[in-house]
Amino acid sequence: MLALRARRITLRTLKSTPDRDKFWMPAEYERHSGCWMLWPERCDNWRSGAKPAQAAFVSVATAISLGEPVTVGASAQQFQNARARLGDHIRVVEMSANDAWVRDSGPTFVIDSRGRRRAVDWMFNAWGGHAGGLYSPWDRDDEVARKIAEIESADRYRAPFVLEGGAIHVDGQGTCLTTEECLLNPNRNPHLSRAQIEDELRRYLGIRCVIWLGRGVYLDETDGHIDELACFVAPGQVALTWTADRSDPQYEISQDAYRRLKSARDAHGRLLTIHKIHQPDPITMTAEEAAGLDIREGTYPRRAGDRLPASYINFYIANKVLVMPLYDRRRDRAAARTLARLFPTRRIMGVRTREILLGGGNIHCITQQVPAPKR
Repeated sequence: MLALRARRITLRTLKSTPDRDKFWMPAEYERHSGCWMLWPERCDNWRSGAKPAQAAFVSVATAISLGEPVTVGASAQQFQNARARLGDHIRVVEMSANDAWVRDSGPTFVIDSRGRRRAVDWMFNAWGGHAGGLYSPWDRDDEVARKIAEIESADRYRAPFVLEGGAIHVDGQGTCLTTEECLLNPNRNPHLSRAQIEDELRRYLGIRCVIWLGRGVYLDETDGHIDELACFVAPGQVALTWTADRSDPQYEISQDAYRRLKSARDAHGRLLTIHKIHQPDPITMTAEEAAGLDIREGTYPRRAGDRLPASYINFYIANKVLVMPLYDRRRDRAAARTLARLFPTRRIMGVRTREILLGGGNIHCITQQVPAPKR
């Protein structure tokens, strides 16, 4: 009897698609059951033995935990360290991974109107594989989504194409935001046309409309993820990275995105309201920061003087709080005021995240929400 019962609760790898089964990806500002993170430890990506990055991850996890439950996956070698540094109210589980970017290696959860939740497991190739990817191997990262799905007791769809969670934003009502720079990059899915990629997004996200922006934030090493550039803050409303400096390469990128958003309509035929959030002043890696990294062949080079892709759009929306990156006081205050206006029911919490930025991303990149099923 026990064996039979175990077989009945075995989680499935589904042969169908979310769209066919009437599942869809909800917006990030909808209610969550919790949040996932992974523990950083790569010394070729996180300086000084990853200790400064670990401190920043603890700050992010602690801030998010004020709004919803947080789970952190850590390797066997780092489990005790992570457990000691994180508060007892934060769950820590042993989980191997190649790095800590759970937004991209983790699952995208979808829900239906019957109160069920499932996971989409995208193919992952470290942002480009052997044609421009950031490190190799990435085999353990490609297993993260399945592990999280099983811990969350979610049946799983294995998508037949490469995608990262940071490359998409949805409004939960049928519209997806993405960039041509990323999704049309030949180092992801060279066998798929633009129209075929749109079809796959419809099948696996349950959306009906794709709004294509051009390039992502200047020098974003992920090939232009949308989560640095723009995101939905409510149905029909988008926040956009902005700069008033005409000499900054980001200026024309944001101008082009603004023009495209102004002429777009969402899945319900609505014109979009655009909220500009000015980027911080340019931030570069110092010689001391670069010297703290191990050198390893086959990984993305990080050098003194490199400009970092700093953006206030890379925030995380939890149930009761919104956690945003902090860079410099003047720009931080303006961004926080805008976010407080856009999210009046949430407490805006800022975290100093330079150490995360040095690794190539920010708060949204190191988090993955688990949506609460519809009731």
